[in-house]
Amino acid sequence: MKNWIKIVLILIGVAAITALIVYKFYINKPHKDIEKADADFTVKTENLYKEYTSNKTHSDSLYNGKVIEISGKIDKVETTDSLVILVAVFSQDDFGDAGIRCTMLPIKMMLKKLLPEL
Repeated sequence: MKNWIKIVLILIGVAAITALIVYKFYINKPHKDIEKADADFTVKTENLYKEYTSNKTHSDSLYNGKVIEISGKIDKVETTDSLVILVAVFSQDDFGDAGIRCTMLPIKMMLKKLLPEL
């Protein structure tokens, strides 16, 4: 009976160590600092919209996980408590505006993050 207890305790220990390793290196992995990163792509809003509407799979493989610098006309600015969403509208569909939405932190939150003494 004591052997079973030792085996169970060892298995629990191995599971705990595995869980910590998965958390450290997979779930809590370091993220790229977007503010300091150079853009992988520079593209106009119109071109980005056309690329995604013509071939979403190719565009996803090209742009996902990359830093993209987008230039173009902003049609609307939507705000929530903690985010600002810039919208470039290209058409209307059943769900409203169809276009590009860029979500970012409000300038106050960015300044507070950069200058905590404010």
